[in-house]
Amino acid sequence: MSVPTNRSDVASNGNGKSVVKGEGALAFAGESAQEAFKRLTERPADLLRFATAGSVDDGKSTLIGRLLYDSKQVLADQLAHVEQTSQRMGHDFLDLSLLTDGLRAEREQGITIDVAYRYFATAQRRFIIADTPGHEQYTRNMVTGASTADLAIVLIDARKGVVAQSKRHAFISSLLGIPHVVVCVNKMDLVDYDEAVFDRIVAEFDTFAARLELPDVTFIPISALLGDNVVDRSESMPWYQGPPLLYHLEHVHIASDRNLIDVRFPVQWVIRPPATSVSDYRAYAGQLAGGIIRQGDEVVVLPGGQHTTVASIDTFEGPVAEAFPPMSVALRLSDDIDVGRGSTIVRTQNQPTVSGRFECLLCWMSEQPLSPRRRYMVKHTTRTAMVGAVDVRYRIDVETLHRDESATTLELNDLARVQLELSSPLVFDSYRRNHVTGSLIVIDVASNETVGAGVILDTEVEGAHGPQTKSERSPNVRWQGTRMTRERRWRSLGHGGATLWFTGLPGAGKSTVAAGVEERLVQAGQAAFLLDGDNLRHGLNGDLGFDEGARRENVRRTAHVARLLAESGTIALVSLVSPYAADRETAAALHAADDLDFIEIYVNAPLELCEQRDPKGLYARARAGELAGLTGVGAPYEAPADPDLVLGSDQETIEQEVDRVMELLAARGLTSI
Repeated sequence: MSVPTNRSDVASNGNGKSVVKGEGALAFAGESAQEAFKRLTERPADLLRFATAGSVDDGKSTLIGRLLYDSKQVLADQLAHVEQTSQRMGHDFLDLSLLTDGLRAEREQGITIDVAYRYFATAQRRFIIADTPGHEQYTRNMVTGASTADLAIVLIDARKGVVAQSKRHAFISSLLGIPHVVVCVNKMDLVDYDEAVFDRIVAEFDTFAARLELPDVTFIPISALLGDNVVDRSESMPWYQGPPLLYHLEHVHIASDRNLIDVRFPVQWVIRPPATSVSDYRAYAGQLAGGIIRQGDEVVVLPGGQHTTVASIDTFEGPVAEAFPPMSVALRLSDDIDVGRGSTIVRTQNQPTVSGRFECLLCWMSEQPLSPRRRYMVKHTTRTAMVGAVDVRYRIDVETLHRDESATTLELNDLARVQLELSSPLVFDSYRRNHVTGSLIVIDVASNETVGAGVILDTEVEGAHGPQTKSERSPNVRWQGTRMTRERRWRSLGHGGATLWFTGLPGAGKSTVAAGVEERLVQAGQAAFLLDGDNLRHGLNGDLGFDEGARRENVRRTAHVARLLAESGTIALVSLVSPYAADRETAAALHAADDLDFIEIYVNAPLELCEQRDPKGLYARARAGELAGLTGVGAPYEAPADPDLVLGSDQETIEQEVDRVMELLAARGLTSI
């Protein structure tokens, strides 16, 4: 029996069995037991947790087996057992997927059912792998496996392309706030290592991912069966210039993903030794969930609100001056105040939200549907609270990202946005701010079964592009929902809303075309409103300048106003230079997150024509050195890569361009004019 490999490291041991030569197994040829022990115990401190996901039979378990095998992490007895099982199953090759598919049902069906965890290490980093199922009915298992991951590997079969489960797992990765995603296009050997196939899948996945919050996506073409680009670079794909998968896993930067700003210390236990010699010792034990806490820091204990300072920080090895996540420590406080299990210690000037009412994205994990007749309890960090009410706002179709606002209950594997009302307040952050204080589980009180897992939605930050989207509102401010849902509103109005985003150089004719479209729509009885960039700077955006950060904020504010207009059933017509592609993508993602149509219209008038028109004299002033930072002259303009409509030809009249916009609206079903 043989395993497909680029290495000559399999040999017979004389008994008809294949064993690994060299340093791959524990205490075998060429390595003493002492050397093996030293190699296996001297592990680097840095740890990466990653989860594998993808559709059925995309090769997740085989990929993990290949990683373990080629990185010399398979012990001789494990290899012998897998070889025997492969023979028993009738394979003429060493089935590396058996290293992770340990359940009998998994091996019989050739699928992954439960989450399998594997551990290995290289000289650079330690790894914990969660091999998650691909079947739709095991979505809850995928959520469980990926909930603690720093990185997600989404496998895509090169022959099938992006399928429904690929989108499902990408969406779940986005919901869970996994900061790094690696898309491995597997089975490239079955498509003759065709670069065009890889490029097509990359483009298709990128189109879907643009609607999600995935800040870091990397694409790698691989063959898990043959080992191409898994541990070593593939000679069969010279057109791929990136690193192999293992190199990327070893070097992806995760230290900055941890929240070292917001101090969050959920108290797990109160330590009071019985010995009379230390009768005055009182400390509060737990694991630091965020921030760096130091001796002498002023802190407040929530939800009670008592103020004090940190007297000392004790560990098993002795006192330390400071602690950081995920250290387990015991805090001694300067004052004798009421602190117990379920309390949370935070800095005085940096406090989380304290509330018994909030919204979260919930994955239902029970075969018993959500029922108002059953009693539920929420467990959050070290605190529990009874659930008073569960209001299902909408259920999410993870393949299309559409919302079912008619949903009133949840079935197994459903994902939904819900509002929870609890009997007592929790101390929490949004999940994207802190995974520990932003996650919870729902427990059925009668059966003690975990029936749901949830992530708390943003309380302070909106969007996916970092600090520039941060809101200045208080974390205690909540979105006020009403009984007037979008569906009811649009049905009563007889039409829906959308945003048309006109972008292009100054003087390209954006506002002229948008105003013509506005007039046509209003005359036909369709609500429409033009949000012109100059007009907005007379009021809403009047405090902004024209540097890069101010332009970004200009787009952000305008996008939020446009979204509200679209929600109200109005066609929002935005005429804004919006020179940076990332800002326009953020605006599009904001609408996509609420399932609202966002149409990007590029008014592609050449710079020479814009300068000839120069309706405001801006180009003349810029050329004379009187105006700095004008887009197209002193500042860059990033043209849309794939706009929904391109206008700006000097061969068309304004009326003809307005006609083309109206035709696009009709084709999208946004107007019947």
